[in-house]
Amino acid sequence: MTLILPDKKDAIHKAWMFRVLRAVADDANLTKVLVFKGGTCAAMRDFLDRFSVDLDFDYIGSADETIAIRKRLEKSFSDIGLTVKDASKEVPQYFLKYPAGEHRRNTLKFEATTLMSTANKIEKVRLADIDRVFSCQTIGTMFAHKLVALVDRYERHGSIAGRDVYDIHHFFLNGFSYDSGVLQDRRGVPALEYLKELRTFISSHVTDAIITQDLNVLLLPDQFQKVRHILKEETLAFLDDEIKRLS
Repeated sequence: MTLILPDKKDAIHKAWMFRVLRAVADDANLTKVLVFKGGTCAAMRDFLDRFSVDLDFDYIGSADETIAIRKRLEKSFSDIGLTVKDASKEVPQYFLKYPAGEHRRNTLKFEATTLMSTANKIEKVRLADIDRVFSCQTIGTMFAHKLVALVDRYERHGSIAGRDVYDIHHFFLNGFSYDSGVLQDRRGVPALEYLKELRTFISSHVTDAIITQDLNVLLLPDQFQKVRHILKEETLAFLDDEIKRLS
């Protein structure tokens, strides 16, 4: 499955994401230490049916390698014509600018985080869209991290992303299983206890405005209209079922 385009103007952003992924995949030194994850990875693997605009990785190399890896990444970006607009000094995180028309998206976020779980599981996958092999998080690991992301994003930044709710709903709807070990490692409590916390959080914090604010540009218009009013209710129902199962 390829990434859907809710707006044809996003075709250039998608093209640049694929160019970056090919450049990274063609450098053995980079693929050795980067594990593909997140919404773009899930969509390219046919686990998710929405557009995604960022490239997210786990960095599994040593701290001593970080400077060399950053140099290789920056060379790869430069070689394909991207400009580093901003970069973190802490982790390999970049905001990359590409040429685009006026009033169009022109920035791509690339992040390789070191805040991962020791319980993560990875697998080698050929991504058909770019005809390259990457180490990727398994669907169970991705699902677990998505369950955590909703609360974690709020605790760290005070924000809530509608896409997190959508992804949780979609993974449950498609019968995917989450890795309870990742949940426990990330939150420090058993899965049952955390899912009860997550249910309470969604019930009290997620509003129609939150669901609308980023999903309306990540889903096709008809798709968005069908899901927007049932998303919270059905996600809570899925969590209730899972809580009962674990109990």
